[in-house]
Amino acid sequence: MCFPQSYAAAVTILKSLRDKPKALVVDQGGMTTDFLLLKDGVGDLSVCDSLEYGVITLYNKIKSKVSAELNMLMEESEIDAVLLGRTEHVPDKVAEIVEQQAQVFVNDLFSTLRERGLELKSGTVVFVGGGAILLRRQIEASGKVGNPLFVEDIQANVKGYEMLYQYAVNGR
Repeated sequence: MCFPQSYAAAVTILKSLRDKPKALVVDQGGMTTDFLLLKDGVGDLSVCDSLEYGVITLYNKIKSKVSAELNMLMEESEIDAVLLGRTEHVPDKVAEIVEQQAQVFVNDLFSTLRERGLELKSGTVVFVGGGAILLRRQIEASGKVGNPLFVEDIQANVKGYEMLYQYAVNGR
């Protein structure tokens, strides 16, 4: 059996999504952002795709901008710290660039999803993956998501695949 990655993570909270007429699962990873529409908890594979829009793209944009404007090199761990609200290790201007670039990244992603006919202001939008955890503040600040739900468990995909496997093998 084969399941979309974004579905696997959603399985871990599927009970809470079964009564929702519409839930969009957005899985933000390093290389891609995957999405799947759920209707009453059932995946609609006609609304399922993977965008080459992962956080590595964001890291590269931030590194380039900081290097060009401030002649400074940044590590991904430093960027992560700023995105998680820890800015004491970098100059204020660096933190400002990181925050601004992250907001642009999130807004562009949401515009891309909207261009694909996905409404983010109605229904529930379930955010999973490490990228969603890093960008939670920007997602919430965007004003483009009506009802966001964050799966904080970084291992949700693994746990979901295990649940799906057990169901497929054992029927439970």
